[in-house]
Amino acid sequence: MTTTNQLIPHLFRQEFAKMTAVLCRHFGLLYLETAEDIAGETFLKASEYWAVHGIPDNPVAWLYTVAKNKARDHIRHNTIFRDKVSRELKADGIFEENSFEVDDRIIADSQLAMIFAVCNPANPPESQIALALQILCGFSVEEIADAFLAKAETIKKRLHRARSRLRNDNFRIKDLAGKEVAERMETVLKTLYLLFNEGYFSRSNNRTVRKELCCEAMRLTLVLTQNPLTDSPDSNALLALMCFQSSRLEARMNEEGELILFEDQDRALWDNELIHKGNNFLVNACTGDKISKYHLEAGIAYWHTTAATTDKWKPILQLYNELVIIEYSPVTALNRTFAYAMVHGNEMAITEAEKLNLPESSHYHALLGYLYSDVNADNAARHYKEAIRITKVKAEKQTLQKKLVQLQKG
Repeated sequence: MTTTNQLIPHLFRQEFAKMTAVLCRHFGLLYLETAEDIAGETFLKASEYWAVHGIPDNPVAWLYTVAKNKARDHIRHNTIFRDKVSRELKADGIFEENSFEVDDRIIADSQLAMIFAVCNPANPPESQIALALQILCGFSVEEIADAFLAKAETIKKRLHRARSRLRNDNFRIKDLAGKEVAERMETVLKTLYLLFNEGYFSRSNNRTVRKELCCEAMRLTLVLTQNPLTDSPDSNALLALMCFQSSRLEARMNEEGELILFEDQDRALWDNELIHKGNNFLVNACTGDKISKYHLEAGIAYWHTTAATTDKWKPILQLYNELVIIEYSPVTALNRTFAYAMVHGNEMAITEAEKLNLPESSHYHALLGYLYSDVNADNAARHYKEAIRITKVKAEKQTLQKKLVQLQKG
């Protein structure tokens, strides 16, 4: 039987951000902290009341009813809010005291609008991600600091500046319109993409994979595909990419927390249901005449899910060729070189890799260590040692050390 202590944390993670978004729909972003306080008080009351009276038949509905009543009480009893703020909001046409109705559509619309509010292009990308984790996903400052390998005080300052810009942005959270979608869609997708990558390629010293970040990024991207305003080829392509990548999460780490390279993964651990969903979202993305980086990356991820016997490296290399043209990055260039090696052999790929000249990158030296393994063992060992020296990620260091030992054993 589910207990209050088990249910409250689950519902807090699931509903706190949605509840805050619904309240901000009425209060406006200027009073974000008031909305968060009311949502927090609602969960506090639930923990006290349910412990004595038991869990209600519909706990989610109970929470929203209490939040609605607390919001009304706040307006009636808070002098400043009653005499000044509510008048301004009424005059602005974004607030009605008696309009605190909540249903699934209002919750979904409010959450979508909050996503677009949080992804404020005035904030730098790392601030957008931190803000998304806190406001959209309900993460604590300490959890965000852990994800970013930063001090809690640093994250607090970053969030404070980002929240100030959010409050002053004058973004209306009540009705998301086509204009706001057009202006911010690219930023929203980029933020969710970066949020997912923070989970999939975590920089934490002790955790290479942060599944909870991947799950939250997927949940928010799914919200985009469920609304006609934001159900675009790009949002479907991004969700397809996330599904394909997430399908291999269980196979990427062993019980000791060490990273398992793609070619060494146990395919029985891959999640076929997620692969199937990824296929569906990729089909949905194939409308219109525009191909984004998300389409290309989803295509690459798709080919990686195909059977090991499939001749997949030529199409993967072609997709990487297009990707480096659309949006070049050293990581993309290194990944392209690996695909190049699979098609043209290690010796030709070594020439391609050395053209990149990234001596400060552990991934650069790890790739050269791999490529030289069958060509020149001394060079391979030298590059593996350099990659081990450079990387700060414990799991990556352990994986590279194993490769070096295997190489030295011959």
